[in-house]
Amino acid sequence: MIENPWRGTGLDPDGMMPIADASGVADLLALCPMHAETPLCDAPELARLAGVASVSIKDERTRMGLGSFKALGAVHAIARAAVARGGHDPAALFSALNGQTYVAASAGNHGLSVAAGARIFGARAVIYLSATVPDPFAQRLAGYGAEVVRAGADYEASMDAAMQAAEDNGWTLLSDSSWPGYTELPLRVMEGYTQMAAEAVAQMEMPTHILLQAGVGGLAAAVAAHARLAWGDAPDIIVVEPEAAPALIDSIEAGALVTSEGPVSCMGRLDCKTPSMIALAGLSRDADRFVTISEEDVRAGVDTLARHGFDTTPSGGAGLAALFTGLNLPSDARVLAFLSEGPEDG
Repeated sequence: MIENPWRGTGLDPDGMMPIADASGVADLLALCPMHAETPLCDAPELARLAGVASVSIKDERTRMGLGSFKALGAVHAIARAAVARGGHDPAALFSALNGQTYVAASAGNHGLSVAAGARIFGARAVIYLSATVPDPFAQRLAGYGAEVVRAGADYEASMDAAMQAAEDNGWTLLSDSSWPGYTELPLRVMEGYTQMAAEAVAQMEMPTHILLQAGVGGLAAAVAAHARLAWGDAPDIIVVEPEAAPALIDSIEAGALVTSEGPVSCMGRLDCKTPSMIALAGLSRDADRFVTISEEDVRAGVDTLARHGFDTTPSGGAGLAALFTGLNLPSDARVLAFLSEGPEDG
């Protein structure tokens, strides 16, 4: 665990930051037939086990029928593009992106959001998957009309292939990460994630602590930015990363964006060795602490969650699992955490 020395200013205070205001997001998502608010669940037994006053869980397992918070991101970005081209007239809106192809690399959930958004608004989706992505995700992508291409042994290789395909074919690359020269679309993807933060703000009193799992950092940065807008400096925001992929911690300690090294993690959707540039900028400003969680601890934590009715994956439960690994939160802590995806067999 490290304290964030950049809290309040950020590594790059004049650079691009996450969009904190969620006010325009719900209207765009309302254009999508499956959009609905997800529940905030009280978990008194988990609070007892963790030795804190309360645990509130924002449950994203049913989000838009896609089973993950990532349903909010690419769908929002694609809806924004459709409205820009076709307005709000349904006759034009749902075919507004005919002839456009979105291409993405994914470990599963981002690809589903791209595929669903493309199908709603008339575009084509091509999703690149590495060899490590389970076949059920590929089958679900195909079910949403996406063309699935296997490329490379890991996510980084599939991303390289998607980027090359976008360049070769004139397709639109839609990534949930950002880097120099590629910011506008991932900024809009992250903006979509503020919807779940805005819902949580409306559903509860201000927590004392917020636990946010992170891969490239999009979820964590978007929620942290909106939490600071809504609740100010009071909540203690703690970012949880895999021990095998401490990209944000390494970057915070280096004072600049760096790529980490490590083995493959069971937290597949969080196993990202290079953080999003925009997410790092936002979290360096908004997060109070960064902590890693081991493979063993996250598996034990996910087992605990399942026993109490919160079935998920190691990726989806990493933030909550950190509650049981020595965070040493005060006994009067009121914790907000996010169950970001459902189980892989669910």
